[in-house]
Amino acid sequence: MSPLRIWLKSLFQRPPWPVIVFPNNGFDIIEEPLVEEEESEGFSSGDYYPMVIGDVLNSRYQVVGKLGFGVSSTVWLARDMKNHRYVALKVYTRDEDNKNEFEIYKQLSKTSQHPGREHVREALDSFTLSRLGGDHYCLVQKPLWESLHDLHYVMPHARLEVDILKSAIKQMLLALDYIHTEYIKPDNIMQELNDTSVLEKFVQDEVKKPSSRKITGYRIIYLSRLLEPPKQFGRALLCDFGSAVQGEEERNHNAQPEIYRSPEVMLMANWSYPADIWNLGLMIWFLLEGQLLFTGLHPTLDRYITRAHLAEMIGLLGPPPHDLIQKGARSSEFFDEDGNWKVEDIEIQPKTLEESECCLEGEDKEKFLAFIRGMITWRQEDRKTAAVLLQDPWLNS
Repeated sequence: MSPLRIWLKSLFQRPPWPVIVFPNNGFDIIEEPLVEEEESEGFSSGDYYPMVIGDVLNSRYQVVGKLGFGVSSTVWLARDMKNHRYVALKVYTRDEDNKNEFEIYKQLSKTSQHPGREHVREALDSFTLSRLGGDHYCLVQKPLWESLHDLHYVMPHARLEVDILKSAIKQMLLALDYIHTEYIKPDNIMQELNDTSVLEKFVQDEVKKPSSRKITGYRIIYLSRLLEPPKQFGRALLCDFGSAVQGEEERNHNAQPEIYRSPEVMLMANWSYPADIWNLGLMIWFLLEGQLLFTGLHPTLDRYITRAHLAEMIGLLGPPPHDLIQKGARSSEFFDEDGNWKVEDIEIQPKTLEESECCLEGEDKEKFLAFIRGMITWRQEDRKTAAVLLQDPWLNS
């Protein structure tokens, strides 16, 4: 760029937002033993970055409040003072494995003409926070509202309306087809925020009524502050690729949330992209019906147990194919050499999808169950691909 163009650009460039001074009093002090990320194993060893509301990171991003936390990161709303916008900062714990997500977002930043590209979250920026004892990776992304899982709770009867669900499913199948065709394996679905007034109110609330916090020595643990539901939602987006893997190579390690685990994952048989289709099918069921298709709860222990989960699957789908049992490293725990169920403390309780589905009627119900059956099958090779599911009669009715 020529000196003249640089000078002209600087001449018309808006000055950065001024730094906001947040109050250092007027907040509630928490006395509970452990709160939020304090409950994670890595907290006591100093793996979490000691964030303070009001901090300016990378000479550009001012932290204005905490959006959430996980076992490998905390998420903060921040003001991008240079570009006059709000961003979400995902600040990772000091763990080299977190670099995996950075590499995945680099791949996802490549241009593509695939229609599913716009339904996969991207990174706006990334940087490293230097700290004695180990640095922290930081991702800068567009702020999103809560997940579809959270959205269904604000709907009547804790179920998503069918039209809303169908729209979200189409967007997720586009995104899955994109990453299955070109990239990786995903986890979460969140709602894009088109209403910036929600973010502005978040900042105003933090100034007027600072977040409750716990102070332990030199550390401050803030309670997360929820974003209010916006007047209008944008696209559904796939996000959070921290546990993602390349899908061309089959794997047999444990994966997926327990209640959404596919048979091949539970039996430790090799799995690949079709595990996502199973996962999505169970999520769709939950969002429409307001209840899980499988719970995995042991009848007497009252907690999740893999054998209880498998028993529910058998009750719905019938016995698993013998070739699938033979592939599973854990199959001998549940089946004898002939493929018979050998678990003594759990009986198989037969049920059908027709009996379990209670929100639809007539032809619409038949089409929906056919759609779900294309996703919930024992053999992963029998599951329909995202591209095929996009053409499904129920989805397009």
